[in-house]
Amino acid sequence: MTFSLCARCPESGMLGMAVSSSSPAVAARCAYARAGVGAVASQNITDPKLGPLTLDMMITGADARKALGAVVAATPNSEYRQLIAIDAQGVTAGFSGKHTLGVNAMAEGRDVVAAGNLLANDGVPAAMVAAFEGAEGHFGDRLIAAMKGGLAAGGEAGPVHSAGLLIVREVEWPVADLRVDWQESDPIGALADLWDLYKPQLEDYVTRALDPTKAPSYGVAGDE
Repeated sequence: MTFSLCARCPESGMLGMAVSSSSPAVAARCAYARAGVGAVASQNITDPKLGPLTLDMMITGADARKALGAVVAATPNSEYRQLIAIDAQGVTAGFSGKHTLGVNAMAEGRDVVAAGNLLANDGVPAAMVAAFEGAEGHFGDRLIAAMKGGLAAGGEAGPVHSAGLLIVREVEWPVADLRVDWQESDPIGALADLWDLYKPQLEDYVTRALDPTKAPSYGVAGDE
């Protein structure tokens, strides 16, 4: 009931992930990233604590494979979980427990890993990786391209209704944390539209936080 990818941009230092599901508000439960550390998706029969635990392991010096392996080994009921991760050096890892739902699959590429469950076919993650690797432009554009590629390859076995995009870089908070928590027909398209709206303002929001004296106009009534 979910397909997602975790990725990094070696040029900008950005890390992030994107996700979509038939369930509502998928990003609230499945999306995790920390600047300079990594990104994780925790999905299937979701245990939200596994994302932060994996990132905590990376902070101790473990790469994505060692961190994910340690978390899976220490977690009761891990056979019901599906996880993917990437670290700040681009090492990728994934795990699908034996009770992962329906058609499930995983694919890894350069600076990207994708996975899904209850898929229309097992080629969806590979299509996401190929779309990410073939896309150009901003890191967020490439994440959106990957989600569109997964949907075009079949996506979930049924319709998806929520989607999310999470991006971190050198500051202590996400520079993008966009969510479509419920949309009847096309949450990935709605997320793409939201990203197109947000992208030109991303740097402004960072500037406002770091140095409000250099903040550009808010562009709203009453702002001078």
